[in-house]
Amino acid sequence: MASGKPENRETALSQLGRESKAHFGVVNTPVYRASTILYPDVATLDAHGMPFSYGRRGNPTIRSLQDAICALEGATQAMLLPSGLSAVTSAIMVACSAGDHLLMADSCYGPTRSFCDKVLRRFGVKTTYYDPRIGAGIAALFWPNTKAVFCESPGSLTFEVQDIPAIAEVAHARGAAVLLDNTWATPLHFPALKYGVDLSIQAVTKYIGGHADVMMGYVAANEAWAPRLLDYHGTSGLYVCGDDCYLALRGLRTLAVRLKRHQETATILANWLKDRPEVSRVLYPVLPDDPGHELWKRDFSGACGLFGVVLKPASKAAVAAMIDGLTHFGIGHSWGGFESLLVPADILRTAKKFEAEGPVIRIHAGLEAPEDLIADLERGLHRLRSHTA
Repeated sequence: MASGKPENRETALSQLGRESKAHFGVVNTPVYRASTILYPDVATLDAHGMPFSYGRRGNPTIRSLQDAICALEGATQAMLLPSGLSAVTSAIMVACSAGDHLLMADSCYGPTRSFCDKVLRRFGVKTTYYDPRIGAGIAALFWPNTKAVFCESPGSLTFEVQDIPAIAEVAHARGAAVLLDNTWATPLHFPALKYGVDLSIQAVTKYIGGHADVMMGYVAANEAWAPRLLDYHGTSGLYVCGDDCYLALRGLRTLAVRLKRHQETATILANWLKDRPEVSRVLYPVLPDDPGHELWKRDFSGACGLFGVVLKPASKAAVAAMIDGLTHFGIGHSWGGFESLLVPADILRTAKKFEAEGPVIRIHAGLEAPEDLIADLERGLHRLRSHTA
């Protein structure tokens, strides 16, 4: 390996974005907190001859995280945003202008749908929602002014796996950009740009942060889209602080080992749940009988701890009784941290109704012992069954 660059992506996670020589041998880039950057003279000011110009434009801690993300994504440029949602909305704003048409996966994150229906509509951008399993058939939905296709794979709450290469081929042939919310897989398990994505979106809040204490997102761009991403980020006033970047870098170092444990535990729970009499089906592409399994196996190198469960018919009160008594699962809307979570799922569709035999719940399998989580779920399902009876 003459270049000295790590070939293994797990090795890369330990090394990317580190500048120990620039920080007196310190292993981790220290936290920089800065607004004003001082120039030595007017000539340097006029020549933009400093690596950093103003706090909002970056500092060494921010750059370390950006560099690591670019290397991991195979991207030309990566911009850090205050949240996963701001990364989603920024990517859309980079790709779309007034009068444009956007194709949006019907399985998208709820706030992404709200942004399209409320904000984009105000600015004259029309959104068409499409069946996430459409694949190359998406060609029939293009308009002359379609400028972007937004994907989320697997889909939020219902976990449909999209055929990203097929969609990208169709979109690029028509001059449209491909955007992907890749938070579920992370770039570790799905290298989005390699599969034809132009703007790869990640909620750093989730698995990269990994400890339920960071709010951040990013957009990583290929060479063609890097200038527009850089320009939008610089003119929109969006900013993240050095403290959060430090935490995200720390989380990045353990991403591979945590994702492996999340997937292992989720697979154990999913296989246990699918045989329960209270469960109609489990929504997790890792399972061989999942409709998206073959695509997942073809394109992904791994998974995470997030999956869905369709229960058999039960009342809202019965589901609440199940969830309220859990001791190892918290009730919370986020995921990707060390802690297990469980929430009821409210599924909204526009293109095609999601058929569910009963209530749907979303589970995040954390880092607790699987046997403890199973015991907790077993007690919860007993409460569900007792309440239903």
